[in-house]
This record gives sequence, structure tokens and C-alpha cells, in this order.
Amino acid sequence: MISAKSQREIATMKQAGKIVALARAAVAAAIAPGVTTKQLDRIAEKVIREQGASPSFKGYGGFPASICTSVNSVLVHGIPDQTVLKDGDLISIDIGACYKGYHGDAAWTFSVGRVSEDAVRLMEVTRQSLFIGLKQAKPGNRLSDISHAIGSFVEAHGYSVPIDYTGHGIGTHLHEEPAIPNFGTPGKGILLKEGMTFAIEPMVHAGKPHTRVLADDWTVVTKDGSLAAHYEHTIVITHDGYEILTINPDEEEDSVYGQTGCH
Repeated sequence: MISAKSQREIATMKQAGKIVALARAAVAAAIAPGVTTKQLDRIAEKVIREQGASPSFKGYGGFPASICTSVNSVLVHGIPDQTVLKDGDLISIDIGACYKGYHGDAAWTFSVGRVSEDAVRLMEVTRQSLFIGLKQAKPGNRLSDISHAIGSFVEAHGYSVPIDYTGHGIGTHLHEEPAIPNFGTPGKGILLKEGMTFAIEPMVHAGKPHTRVLADDWTVVTKDGSLAAHYEHTIVITHDGYEILTINPDEEEDSVYGQTGCH
């Protein structure tokens, strides 16, 4: 059952999203060669707990950390450990926070030091695909309109998206119905209505779409070893479009994270 959230629920989710944004900003400021992914995890958890929330991911299905740290060919669900970041790495940071029973969830890919032009292009196309998809997030559209917009844009730039990993509904549970693929035929799926909340998250491979899961049963990597990027925001459908919930209202969103809102 996919239900619209009340204004009270949306306000609580907005606070959860703000906490996610604060944690993301703190992690982003710490990313540098020589830093371990475990150090980034500790930074994020400290911010989340100081804001009166709890890390959504910690203990979720047995996941052992507060954030996911996915480096280079790791697509999603990388476990923070003693891995030391190096100049030229890409790292995708996925953060969830639960505040008063409601979740916010967002991801961003960052460069470590100086990265290749190919890596910069992958990051930019993936970031743009998120906002291309969000342009379709408005009442009267179908869910697959978002999926189609993302997939078409990514493929037009010579990249691929994984089949098995998707965006999702979100609210009192971290993952709610529906699943939101990053590809598909437009005009399919549920009709979007005001108050619905989703986590839209393009995941993009520089190479082929195939993935494999490592022996830890969490870490997902590109099967061909190609670079991957991952961008995500939690949104609510409004009367005429969408609103991003996983931002800090004090931030200059356009300059820090790119285009937002309905255009």
C-alpha cells in the first residue's frame, strides 16, 4: 500500500532529511587522501546522534555501520573499514537518519584529491540524471516517467544502470513500496500524487550493467571493475512538482548540490 504522508509526517521527514544533509556536509569536508572510510563513518554517526536522530543503516538487516562508503568500482553498500582513501579515488557516501520514527536517505559521489576527466564526467552525468528524473516527479505523471528519464539520459551518454538496485518509497520504514528502477518504459506504474515520498537514486556504471556481491554479503561491485557513481535525494510530491527533503535549508542548494525544484 502506497499512501500519501500528512503535513505533520512531511515536516518530520524534512527534519530527518536536514540531519542527513548535515551529516553529508560533515563527511564531505573530511574526505581527503589518507582518511579511512571508518573515520568518515564515525563523523556521520556523531552528527546524526547529536541532532537527536539515529543512523538508519546501522543494524539494518545486519549492516554493521552508520553509512555506506563505496569506493571506485563499488556501486553500493560498501562497509566502512580501514580502507585508506587515495588521490584519484571516487567515493559514494550513502546516509540515512531516523528522526522521531521517520527516515531521510541520500547519497552523493565525491572525488578524492584530483581525479581523471573520465571520473568527473561519470559523476556529472550521474548527478544530472538525478535532476533529469526529478523533473518528472509531479502529480499526474506515472512512476516510470522518472525511471525512463534517468535511464534514457544515462544511456545517451554511453553509461549503464544496474538492473537489480533501485530507488524506493520511504517514510516510517527506510524502504517502502514502490521500487523505483533507473530504467523503463514511460507511462507505467503508480500515478504520482501529492504527499507521496520517495528516495530517487540513480546508480551508474561507466561500463556494463552487471554486478556481483562480495563475500561480506553486502558490498556490491561492478562485475567488469568499471567506476560507479551514486546520487540520491528523498523527495515529497507537492501540488505542482516535488520538494527535496534531504537538504539543509541554510545551504545554497544550486551552488552546492546542483539544480533543485520544479523547472
